[in-house]
Amino acid sequence: MNRDRVADFVRAREVVLGRIGEAAGRVGRDPSEVALVAVSKTHPVEVVQAAIDAGLVELGENRVQEAAEKVEGTRGGRWHLVGPLQANKARRALEAVDVIQSVGSLELAQRLDRIAGEVRPGERFPVLLQVNVADDPAKTGFEPDGVEAAIAELLALPNLRVDGLMTIGRLVATAEEARPTFVALRALRERLRAANPSLGPALSMGMTDDFEVAVEEGATIVRVGRALFGARPQPGA
Repeated sequence: MNRDRVADFVRAREVVLGRIGEAAGRVGRDPSEVALVAVSKTHPVEVVQAAIDAGLVELGENRVQEAAEKVEGTRGGRWHLVGPLQANKARRALEAVDVIQSVGSLELAQRLDRIAGEVRPGERFPVLLQVNVADDPAKTGFEPDGVEAAIAELLALPNLRVDGLMTIGRLVATAEEARPTFVALRALRERLRAANPSLGPALSMGMTDDFEVAVEEGATIVRVGRALFGARPQPGA
Protein backbone atom coordinates (compact mmCIF):
# COMPACT_ATOMS: atom_id res chain seq x y z
CA MET A 1 0.00 0.00 0.00
CA ASN A 2 2.82 2.42 0.83
CA ARG A 3 4.35 1.76 -2.60
CA ASP A 4 1.02 2.69 -4.17
CA ARG A 5 0.88 5.89 -2.14
CA VAL A 6 4.41 6.82 -3.13
CA ALA A 7 3.59 6.21 -6.78
CA ASP A 8 0.50 8.41 -6.47
CA PHE A 9 2.59 11.20 -5.00
CA VAL A 10 5.23 10.83 -7.71
CA ARG A 11 2.53 11.37 -10.33
CA ALA A 12 0.93 14.27 -8.46
CA ARG A 13 4.32 15.94 -8.00
CA GLU A 14 5.10 15.59 -11.70
CA VAL A 15 1.76 17.17 -12.63
CA VAL A 16 2.23 20.15 -10.29
CA LEU A 17 5.84 20.68 -11.36
CA GLY A 18 4.67 20.53 -14.97
CA ARG A 19 2.11 23.24 -14.29
CA ILE A 20 4.78 25.34 -12.56
CA GLY A 21 7.03 24.85 -15.57
CA GLU A 22 4.34 25.93 -18.01
CA ALA A 23 3.49 29.02 -15.95
CA ALA A 24 7.16 29.96 -15.68
CA GLY A 25 7.62 29.45 -19.40
CA ARG A 26 4.81 31.85 -20.21
CA VAL A 27 6.74 34.71 -18.61
CA GLY A 28 10.27 33.63 -19.46
CA ARG A 29 11.20 32.37 -15.99
CA ASP A 30 13.33 29.36 -15.09
CA PRO A 31 11.02 26.94 -13.22
CA SER A 32 13.91 25.90 -11.00
CA GLU A 33 13.52 29.33 -9.34
CA VAL A 34 10.23 28.14 -7.82
CA ALA A 35 10.22 25.91 -4.73
CA LEU A 36 7.25 23.64 -4.16
CA VAL A 37 6.14 23.35 -0.52
CA ALA A 38 3.69 20.50 0.00
CA VAL A 39 1.17 21.50 2.66
CA SER A 40 0.22 18.35 4.55
CA LYS A 41 -2.13 19.71 7.20
CA THR A 42 -4.54 17.14 8.69
CA HIS A 43 -3.00 14.26 6.72
CA PRO A 44 -1.51 11.48 8.87
CA VAL A 45 2.17 10.80 9.36
CA GLU A 46 2.27 7.70 7.15
CA VAL A 47 0.79 9.64 4.23
CA VAL A 48 3.29 12.46 4.72
CA GLN A 49 6.16 9.96 4.77
CA ALA A 50 4.98 8.57 1.44
CA ALA A 51 5.00 12.12 0.05
CA ILE A 52 8.56 12.63 1.26
CA ASP A 53 9.60 9.31 -0.27
CA ALA A 54 8.13 10.54 -3.56
CA GLY A 55 10.37 13.61 -3.54
CA LEU A 56 8.13 16.15 -1.79
CA VAL A 57 10.80 17.03 0.74
CA GLU A 58 9.70 20.62 1.47
CA LEU A 59 6.66 20.32 3.76
CA GLY A 60 4.33 22.96 5.17
CA GLU A 61 2.12 22.88 8.25
CA ASN A 62 -0.35 25.39 9.67
CA ARG A 63 -0.17 24.44 13.34
CA VAL A 64 2.91 24.17 15.52
CA GLN A 65 1.78 21.06 17.40
CA GLU A 66 0.88 19.19 14.22
CA ALA A 67 4.20 20.19 12.66
CA ALA A 68 6.11 18.94 15.70
CA GLU A 69 4.33 15.58 15.64
CA LYS A 70 5.06 15.10 11.94
CA VAL A 71 8.68 16.17 12.27
CA GLU A 72 9.11 13.55 14.98
CA GLY A 73 7.22 10.89 13.03
CA THR A 74 8.87 11.25 9.62
CA ARG A 75 12.34 11.35 8.11
CA GLY A 76 13.86 13.30 5.25
CA GLY A 77 11.66 16.40 5.18
CA ARG A 78 12.38 20.10 5.61
CA TRP A 79 9.53 21.81 7.44
CA HIS A 80 7.92 25.23 7.00
CA LEU A 81 5.40 26.73 9.40
CA VAL A 82 2.92 28.51 7.12
CA GLY A 83 0.05 29.21 9.53
CA PRO A 84 -0.37 31.89 12.19
CA LEU A 85 2.07 31.67 15.07
CA GLN A 86 1.04 32.66 18.59
CA ALA A 87 3.76 34.20 20.73
CA ASN A 88 3.46 31.45 23.34
CA LYS A 89 4.25 28.83 20.68
CA ALA A 90 7.42 30.58 19.46
CA ARG A 91 9.88 28.33 21.29
CA ARG A 92 8.16 25.13 20.17
CA ALA A 93 8.11 26.37 16.58
CA LEU A 94 11.82 27.16 16.60
CA GLU A 95 12.57 23.74 18.04
CA ALA A 96 10.40 21.88 15.52
CA VAL A 97 10.56 23.50 12.08
CA ASP A 98 13.23 24.72 9.70
CA VAL A 99 11.52 27.87 8.37
CA ILE A 100 8.78 30.13 9.75
CA GLN A 101 6.92 31.82 6.91
CA SER A 102 4.31 33.59 9.04
CA VAL A 103 6.11 36.31 11.00
CA GLY A 104 3.44 38.97 11.04
CA SER A 105 4.55 41.56 13.60
CA LEU A 106 7.69 43.20 14.93
CA GLU A 107 6.84 41.95 18.42
CA LEU A 108 6.69 38.33 17.25
CA ALA A 109 9.94 38.74 15.34
CA GLN A 110 11.66 40.16 18.42
CA ARG A 111 10.41 37.26 20.53
CA LEU A 112 11.59 34.72 17.97
CA ASP A 113 14.96 36.46 17.81
CA ARG A 114 15.45 36.23 21.58
CA ILE A 115 14.49 32.57 21.72
CA ALA A 116 16.43 31.62 18.58
CA GLY A 117 19.58 32.87 20.27
CA GLU A 118 18.94 30.30 23.01
CA VAL A 119 17.74 27.25 21.07
CA ARG A 120 19.74 27.72 17.86
CA PRO A 121 22.89 29.58 18.90
CA GLY A 122 25.39 30.47 16.23
CA GLU A 123 22.95 30.51 13.32
CA ARG A 124 20.38 32.87 11.89
CA PHE A 125 16.98 31.23 11.68
CA PRO A 126 15.22 31.73 8.31
CA VAL A 127 11.88 33.53 8.35
CA LEU A 128 9.52 35.26 5.95
CA LEU A 129 7.44 38.31 6.78
CA GLN A 130 3.73 37.74 6.29
CA VAL A 131 2.10 40.80 4.73
CA ASN A 132 -1.64 41.37 4.37
CA VAL A 133 -1.35 43.09 1.00
CA ALA A 134 -4.97 42.27 0.15
CA ASP A 135 -6.20 44.22 3.21
CA ASP A 136 -8.27 41.20 4.19
CA PRO A 137 -9.71 41.53 7.72
CA ALA A 138 -9.77 37.73 7.98
CA LYS A 139 -5.97 37.49 7.53
CA THR A 140 -3.12 38.25 9.89
CA GLY A 141 0.23 39.82 9.12
CA PHE A 142 1.90 43.17 8.64
CA GLU A 143 0.09 45.90 6.80
CA PRO A 144 2.28 47.10 3.90
CA ASP A 145 2.96 50.44 5.60
CA GLY A 146 3.74 48.63 8.83
CA VAL A 147 6.37 46.37 7.33
CA GLU A 148 7.99 49.34 5.62
CA ALA A 149 8.17 51.16 8.94
CA ALA A 150 9.62 48.14 10.75
CA ILE A 151 11.92 46.68 8.11
CA ALA A 152 15.15 48.21 9.38
CA GLU A 153 14.53 46.86 12.89
CA LEU A 154 13.55 43.46 11.51
CA LEU A 155 16.70 43.16 9.43
CA ALA A 156 18.85 44.17 12.38
CA LEU A 157 17.70 41.26 14.54
CA PRO A 158 20.87 39.18 15.00
CA ASN A 159 19.36 35.71 15.24
CA LEU A 160 16.87 35.86 12.35
CA ARG A 161 17.53 35.82 8.61
CA VAL A 162 14.71 37.56 6.75
CA ASP A 163 14.56 35.71 3.44
CA GLY A 164 11.61 37.62 1.95
CA LEU A 165 7.86 38.07 2.07
CA MET A 166 4.78 35.85 2.23
CA THR A 167 1.09 36.51 1.72
CA ILE A 168 -2.21 34.67 1.85
CA GLY A 169 -4.69 36.08 -0.64
CA ARG A 170 -8.41 36.57 -0.30
CA LEU A 171 -10.74 33.76 -1.26
CA VAL A 172 -11.70 34.56 -4.84
CA ALA A 173 -13.83 32.90 -7.49
CA THR A 174 -11.08 32.58 -10.11
CA ALA A 175 -7.31 32.38 -10.06
CA GLU A 176 -7.08 35.51 -12.19
CA GLU A 177 -8.77 37.52 -9.43
CA ALA A 178 -5.81 36.71 -7.18
CA ARG A 179 -3.33 38.36 -9.53
CA PRO A 180 -3.50 41.87 -7.99
CA THR A 181 -2.49 40.44 -4.61
CA PHE A 182 0.58 38.80 -6.12
CA VAL A 183 1.49 41.90 -8.09
CA ALA A 184 1.23 43.95 -4.91
CA LEU A 185 3.52 41.64 -2.92
CA ARG A 186 6.14 41.65 -5.68
CA ALA A 187 6.02 45.45 -5.89
CA LEU A 188 6.39 45.72 -2.12
CA ARG A 189 9.41 43.41 -2.15
CA GLU A 190 11.06 45.46 -4.89
CA ARG A 191 10.44 48.69 -3.01
CA LEU A 192 11.73 47.28 0.27
CA ARG A 193 14.83 45.71 -1.27
CA ALA A 194 15.73 48.91 -3.11
CA ALA A 195 16.19 50.59 0.26
CA ASN A 196 17.20 47.47 2.24
CA PRO A 197 19.31 45.16 0.08
CA SER A 198 19.85 42.69 2.91
CA LEU A 199 16.19 41.66 2.69
CA GLY A 200 16.03 38.33 0.89
CA PRO A 201 14.22 37.99 -2.46
CA ALA A 202 11.79 35.20 -1.57
CA LEU A 203 8.11 35.58 -2.44
CA SER A 204 5.89 32.88 -0.94
CA MET A 205 2.50 33.21 -2.59
CA GLY A 206 0.01 31.01 -4.37
CA MET A 207 -1.80 27.83 -3.36
CA THR A 208 -3.62 25.02 -5.18
CA ASP A 209 -6.24 27.22 -6.85
CA ASP A 210 -3.94 30.03 -8.00
CA PHE A 211 -0.27 28.99 -7.88
CA GLU A 212 0.18 29.27 -11.64
CA VAL A 213 -0.82 32.94 -11.58
CA ALA A 214 1.52 33.42 -8.61
CA VAL A 215 4.40 31.92 -10.61
CA GLU A 216 3.63 34.26 -13.49
CA GLU A 217 3.88 37.16 -11.05
CA GLY A 218 7.19 36.14 -9.52
CA ALA A 219 6.54 33.60 -6.75
CA THR A 220 9.69 31.82 -5.60
CA ILE A 221 7.72 29.53 -3.24
CA VAL A 222 4.25 28.08 -3.81
CA ARG A 223 2.35 26.30 -1.03
CA VAL A 224 0.28 23.48 -2.50
CA GLY A 225 -1.86 21.05 -0.54
CA ARG A 226 -4.97 19.72 -2.26
CA ALA A 227 -3.37 19.27 -5.70
CA LEU A 228 -0.83 16.92 -4.09
CA PHE A 229 -2.63 15.30 -1.15
CA GLY A 230 -6.22 15.42 -2.33
CA ALA A 231 -9.06 16.54 -0.10
CA ARG A 232 -8.30 16.91 3.58
CA PRO A 233 -9.57 14.16 5.88
CA GLN A 234 -12.75 15.19 7.70
CA PRO A 235 -12.84 15.00 11.52
CA GLY A 236 -14.16 11.64 12.60
CA ALA A 237 -13.87 10.18 9.12
